[in-house]
Amino acid sequence: MGNGLSDTGRKQISVLWGGEGKPAAADVRTDGFSAWPAASRNKENRRVNMSKETILSGKAVLGIEFGSTRIKAVLVDETHQPVAMGTYDWENRLENNIWTYSLEDIWKGLQGCYRSLKENVRSKYGVSLTRLGALGFSGMMHGYMPFDESGELLVPFRTWRNTMTAGACGKLTPVFNFNIPQRWSIAHLYQAILNGEEHVKNIAYFTTLAGYIHWKLSGEKVLGVGEASGMFPIDSGICDFDEKMVAQFDDLTADCGFGWKLRDILPKVLPAGAAAGTLTAEGARLLDPDGELEAGVPMCPPEGDAGTGMVATNSVKVRTGNISAGTSIFSMVVTEHALSRVHEEIDMVTTPDGYPVAMVHCNNCTSDLNAWVGLFEEFAGKFGVKPDKNELYGTLYREALTAEPDCGGLMAYNYYSGEPVTGLNAGRPMFVRTPDARFSLANFMRSHLYSAMAALKIGNDILLKEEQVKVDSLMGHGGLFKTPVVGQQLMAAAMNAPVTVMDTASEGGAWGMAVLACFMAEKAAKETLPDYLSDRIFAGQSGTTIEPKAEDVAGFDAFIEKYKATLPAEKAAVEGLN
Repeated sequence: MGNGLSDTGRKQISVLWGGEGKPAAADVRTDGFSAWPAASRNKENRRVNMSKETILSGKAVLGIEFGSTRIKAVLVDETHQPVAMGTYDWENRLENNIWTYSLEDIWKGLQGCYRSLKENVRSKYGVSLTRLGALGFSGMMHGYMPFDESGELLVPFRTWRNTMTAGACGKLTPVFNFNIPQRWSIAHLYQAILNGEEHVKNIAYFTTLAGYIHWKLSGEKVLGVGEASGMFPIDSGICDFDEKMVAQFDDLTADCGFGWKLRDILPKVLPAGAAAGTLTAEGARLLDPDGELEAGVPMCPPEGDAGTGMVATNSVKVRTGNISAGTSIFSMVVTEHALSRVHEEIDMVTTPDGYPVAMVHCNNCTSDLNAWVGLFEEFAGKFGVKPDKNELYGTLYREALTAEPDCGGLMAYNYYSGEPVTGLNAGRPMFVRTPDARFSLANFMRSHLYSAMAALKIGNDILLKEEQVKVDSLMGHGGLFKTPVVGQQLMAAAMNAPVTVMDTASEGGAWGMAVLACFMAEKAAKETLPDYLSDRIFAGQSGTTIEPKAEDVAGFDAFIEKYKATLPAEKAAVEGLN
């Protein structure tokens, strides 16, 4: 991991989300009408007018991403700059011991997010959003949505968060000689077969959340290759599902008496840049029930949040990587060689253009952190104090930087759900300390921040130390990095490598999807996705890089050894606390 990033990668920038330069003092108005410098005001007015014209001309491009707790829409102009956004907060439900979102939740969320976008456009530009230049959807990868011939969902959506497919993974991994994680779509399908679930014989099609949305809005049963790689293993040489493994799966299920073979029910796989259909009239009404949006919008292949994270951080080249940290946490490194053996802690997926990626995916990250911050907020409220959310998070997170590097004898487990990396099928959030531990707020917060990264570190220690995978750059994005410096510094300690964060750190997924839609609409003949990103999107842009501190690295290493040694207590909590 050696030299890390170049000097240019260490410069602070403000790029994709604004950052106007400061005007000269002579430009400042003194007539009492406005304190905003006139030059800046004029520049802003020009920008607003240009954005308005882009929207009115139907050239703006939209990306929408279904995250675990928020659906986000980002509208970009012809320079790929965000000009408007919409959001909708939602949450998964635990029903019958299955993490799920209902179809009603999905469509209410999509329409609510799009409505929020329209309102933002109308507020900023005084116009209605009626036409788009291109459109793309992304979502939480993996999961299981099976449909019958009439298009009816056969069982409630089983999300990536479920850890109920250990039996299927235990059988598929040795047959394929390829790690099949519990959250993958094929694991859910095969587990349903092993369980003898009645619905399986009636499956005509199964897909992911992003694939479902795309299908209903365009009529096309397709997936981007990056999203598809979380359903079933991909052969990067053909940018399609691995033919040998498809045949092996059909052999496994040959005696089951189903009227389908695996290829019959899988989506068609498409690389980034491919045309993936257009928004139908029915789809336009589903997205915009007000009936203002015109049909016929070109749509790009639906992708997963891992792929959009790679795009948003310019991490699609070999020896680049990114870390997404929010409700879940995962790292992705584009490899230059195959791994020496199968590791259950490491998934092999692909970039949106089909190149192999080593992925360490952990089910749990910030949920327990958020719960503790909420408790501190409630405590403050008892004294009549209502702190600003950003200030509250910032204060508590920054306190962690003053802590002992090994957390002073405190130990936390952030397991809201199971964690396959550490062999747990269910989770119980837990905090443990020795009687003589240094029980301070700083150590407490650092232990929970370490816990949010711990499973990721365990997986990446295998990848980087045992497999000797080389990485030239690591880009951080997601909510954990929203507070400057803190998450970045501690992640650098976890990975023992420089970590760079761009201004889009907490907002990149939907924007990354919009960029993929732009790539489809405007790519030149033979132009590759890495070249497009480097030459058109990120040219001249950089981020803030933090190098690992030796004392932090040593402290995290000491913490992780105690973390692994104390895992039996977490397992006992799962078994004993129901």
